[in-house]
Amino acid sequence: MSNSIKNQKAILSKLGIEKLNEMQEEAKLAIHSSDEVILLSPTGTGKTIAFLLPIIENLDRNLEEIQTLIVVPSRELAIQIEQVMREMGTGFKVNAVYGGRAGSKDRLEIKHRPAVLIGTMGRVADHLRREAFETKFIKTLVLDEFDKSLEIGFEGEMKEILNILPQISKKILTSATQGVEIPSFVGLKNPLTIDYLRDGKGGNRKSSDLKIKLVTSPSKDKLETLLELLSHIGNENGIIFCNYKDSIERISNFLTENNISHGAFFGGMEQVDRERALIKFRNGTYKILLATDLAARGIDVPELNFIIHYHLPQRNEEFTHRNGRTARMNSKGTAYVLHYEYEDVPDFIEELNLPNQSLTEQQLPNPSEWLTLYISGGRKDKISKGDIAGLFFKQGNIEKDQLGIIELKNDCAFVSVKKSTLNSLLPKVNNVKLKKKKVRVSVV
Repeated sequence: MSNSIKNQKAILSKLGIEKLNEMQEEAKLAIHSSDEVILLSPTGTGKTIAFLLPIIENLDRNLEEIQTLIVVPSRELAIQIEQVMREMGTGFKVNAVYGGRAGSKDRLEIKHRPAVLIGTMGRVADHLRREAFETKFIKTLVLDEFDKSLEIGFEGEMKEILNILPQISKKILTSATQGVEIPSFVGLKNPLTIDYLRDGKGGNRKSSDLKIKLVTSPSKDKLETLLELLSHIGNENGIIFCNYKDSIERISNFLTENNISHGAFFGGMEQVDRERALIKFRNGTYKILLATDLAARGIDVPELNFIIHYHLPQRNEEFTHRNGRTARMNSKGTAYVLHYEYEDVPDFIEELNLPNQSLTEQQLPNPSEWLTLYISGGRKDKISKGDIAGLFFKQGNIEKDQLGIIELKNDCAFVSVKKSTLNSLLPKVNNVKLKKKKVRVSVV
C-alpha cells in the first residue's frame, strides 16, 4: 500500500469518514493530473475534503513558507476549512485570516508560516499589499465558492490577488452554482471541469428528497402564520431565511415572546457572535436559526429537516442555495415558501406550481434540553476532545448521554451539556487543570 493511500486512510479515519464519495475521488484525480480544475457540486457534498486531500499530498514538508492559498467569500467558510484541515491531523500548519478581527492577530499567527493560508478576499488582498509574507512559494490557488466572491463585489480584490501571485502553477475553482461565467482575468486556459450539478449527481447523492410547499398567510406581517407553521413542523432543526437584518430582529423578539429558543446569523453581527450562533445551532442548544442569505452556503450546519423562506428570495440562485441547506446527501427535507396571499410571486417560484400546505395544529418546538459551555483552553494548549470528555465524566460526574458535541478551537473549546447537569457540574470542572493549563468553564 502506497504512503499516500495510507495517509489518506489515516486522515479519513480522523474525520470519521469511511471512504471518499464518487465526486471526491474524481476531483482528487483531476487535481493531481490537471493544472486547472473547476469543481461544480451541490452544497454539502464534501468539496472541501475533495480539494484538501490532493493539495496536502503535494505539500513540501521541508519548506517553511506558504505553499497554498485558499480564497473564500465568507469568514465562516474560512474558519470551517481551517477546522477541517486541523482535524485531518496532517502535521502541516494552517491559518485562516478574515475581516472582523485585528490584522495584528493575523500577522502574529502567520509569523511562523503556515503551509496553507485560507482567507477572505479583502483580508488576503490587504496582507499581500503589505507584503506580510513571501509569495514566490505559493504554487496552488483555490477560489472556493468563487461565484459568490464575484457576486458580493470583490472583483477588484480578486484581480489584485492574481496579479501579485506570479508563480501560481495550479488553480482550483469550486462552486455550487451552474453556468457561472469565469472572468478572463482568472487566466484559465484549458480547465478540466468536474460537474456534479447536472443530472442530479452529487457525491453519493441520490435524487433529492426535497419537498417544496407553499404556505399562504392572510396577513402581510406573516408572524402568526410563521408560529402556526412552526407548530405544524414541531420539534425539528431548521433555518428561517429573511432578506433583512431588521426583520430578523423583529421575528427574534416575536419568537422570544413565544418561548421558542433560536439563534440569529447575519452580516452586521460581531464575528464572535456569528461563530457562537453557529456553534449553538450545531450542538442543539438552538434548533432554529434566523438568517439572511449569508447562511445559504459556505457554513457548516447539521442536517436540517426544514427551511422556511420567510421572505421570497430575489433570484432563482438564492432560492436553490437556501433549499440546498435541507435534503442534503441522502436525507429528506422540506422547504416552505411563506407567502402573503396578495404578494406577487417571482416567476421562478410560480413556474413550480407548488402545492399548498394546510397547517395542522401540533405543538411548538420544545425548549432545548442542551446549553453550551465555554472552556478557556484549546488545541494550542495540547488539549484534545478526549481530555475534555474525561474531565466532564471523571471530575464532573456526568453520564455519557449528558455530554453533547465538543468543538475544539485553537485557543478555546465549546461543549454542549444537558441543562439539568449545570448546577452540580460547573463547580466541579471550573478552575481545574486540564493537561497543564488551569481552565475556566462558563456558560456561553
